[in-house]
Amino acid sequence: MKEKKVGLWSIISPVKFRIRIAMFLASIGAISLISSLLLLSFALTNILQNAPLLIFGVELNLINTMLLLAILTIIAFLTRLASFIVSHLAAFHLEQILRTKLSLHLATVPLGYILSNGSGTLKKVMQDDVKTLHTFVADSTPMIAKSIVAPILTLIILLVIDYRFAIATLSVFILGWITMAFTMRDSGVLREKYEQSQSNINKAVIEFAQAMPVVRTFDDGTSSFKRYNNALLDYKENLNHWMNIGAFSAKLGMIILSPLPTLIAVIITAIYLLNLERLELFAFISALFLSTGMADSMMPLMWINNHIKKSQNSALKIQEVLEVKPLLMATDSKEINSFDIEFEKVSFKYNSEENYALKDISFKVMQGSVTALVGPSGAGKSTIAKLIPRFWDTSSGSIKIGGVDIKELSSETLMNTVSFVFQDTFLFQDTIYNNIKMANPSAPKQDIISAAKAAQIHDFIESLPDGYETLAGDRGTNLSGGQKQRITIARAILRDTPIIVLDEATAFTDPENEEEIIKALANLTINKTVIMIAHRLSTIKNSDQIIVFDDGKISEIGKHNKLLEKQGIYKKLWSNYEKAQNWNLEKGKEND
Repeated sequence: MKEKKVGLWSIISPVKFRIRIAMFLASIGAISLISSLLLLSFALTNILQNAPLLIFGVELNLINTMLLLAILTIIAFLTRLASFIVSHLAAFHLEQILRTKLSLHLATVPLGYILSNGSGTLKKVMQDDVKTLHTFVADSTPMIAKSIVAPILTLIILLVIDYRFAIATLSVFILGWITMAFTMRDSGVLREKYEQSQSNINKAVIEFAQAMPVVRTFDDGTSSFKRYNNALLDYKENLNHWMNIGAFSAKLGMIILSPLPTLIAVIITAIYLLNLERLELFAFISALFLSTGMADSMMPLMWINNHIKKSQNSALKIQEVLEVKPLLMATDSKEINSFDIEFEKVSFKYNSEENYALKDISFKVMQGSVTALVGPSGAGKSTIAKLIPRFWDTSSGSIKIGGVDIKELSSETLMNTVSFVFQDTFLFQDTIYNNIKMANPSAPKQDIISAAKAAQIHDFIESLPDGYETLAGDRGTNLSGGQKQRITIARAILRDTPIIVLDEATAFTDPENEEEIIKALANLTINKTVIMIAHRLSTIKNSDQIIVFDDGKISEIGKHNKLLEKQGIYKKLWSNYEKAQNWNLEKGKEND
């Protein structure tokens, strides 16, 4: 049976002790403040009646009374201050714990989970949702204690002094509660829509920013980025709908819970008792001082209630990420004696509700050979490449390297066995030297330079004013696509693993860079076991075997010439490729 999510209080449990201290201090502050108001009521009553002030049988003069009031006020102030200091320290500690825990956990989950959810969603969890819990612990927990202790203590005191004033005050309190409860109806559903629209905005903003060069080239973004505009409109609509539903009742509730209605109720009760000649001055003054506190406590309580629900939603989002099953890696890795790659009846789908991306795939790549994967878009080629490093695990079947299931290899062993060069390059905001060196942090400088030379990028780096110390820029923005690709190839060369996976490594290169990249790839793949995915079929003509995929299944396997003779999918792909190569842009047709 699936374990029930406990949400908010489970997530903040690491700082629960500090929260309790903060709430205890806030309660002491509330008690001290109410005690000072009660003492003030005693003092005013006795002044008006020209009688001595007696507290527990001890007579107090004016100076002693003022001194006691000052002490109670100072205690109330200091305990409240201490409460917020403790709660804020707890909040910062919780923020550190959660972000560290999330970061460490995300490092263990399948990379496919991160890719499929996108940076916008994960950013919201790690930044916005954690910040929401920070605010809850820092500001709300002391207020919860105060909002519970103050009205209960006030009600008890009023019941002891004169139950009729207590009933009058409680009536206003209950009416305000009912009104505000009506305001909060359906807030769970509305909040979920609001949170989802925020997440959609995060995703759309990141997409919009990353694609800004395309926007500036073609239009102002209105037509090209309807998703961004729609996300904003959806957010606005959800927010307005939420506000409009509770607008009237919220305003009415705020009016009822303001001090004036409570004071009116107390005064009407006092007039009634005065007519009956049953009004006691002390009871009346005490009710005037204390009664408004009950209604006032409702206002932060309503705000806190809303914040608790928002925090609960954030806690569940955080818990949802933390409950993603980590990729189980072998602690005692088996030894690999050869570098054949074998897929045995592999099937895979991205989640339980989708159709299979791969169905019953079986093939073998011999050590030292080059195998090319081709097929129409969406046929499953890149999925094959991403299953080898275990971005995802297979739904069924197994993938073996040297006869050993990759699930029985440690992460270190797997990464030291397979290197990857993908079409989407990524460089860190660091020097070019460090971007190459990250493949082997212990490598000497000469090895890094040798890798750059083999990747045909050394001369370019040396031509830069700062050479290898030049900053690549955020995601390599200071470099062209071909230059970034050659740096990633240098990284793979420095890694020097026996198996290389190339996923569209020449997809976005210009003619000037393509020759250099092909030379770099040739140096990278010397004496390696290679799996290559390419749309440019000319680059895979001489492969030892070509595997043709269609709709997640293997359609054909063989060498270039043999596959052309079969007149199958490969023949069609090759014909289309040749037509594309001969296409004349000026005439809009093939060259004669």
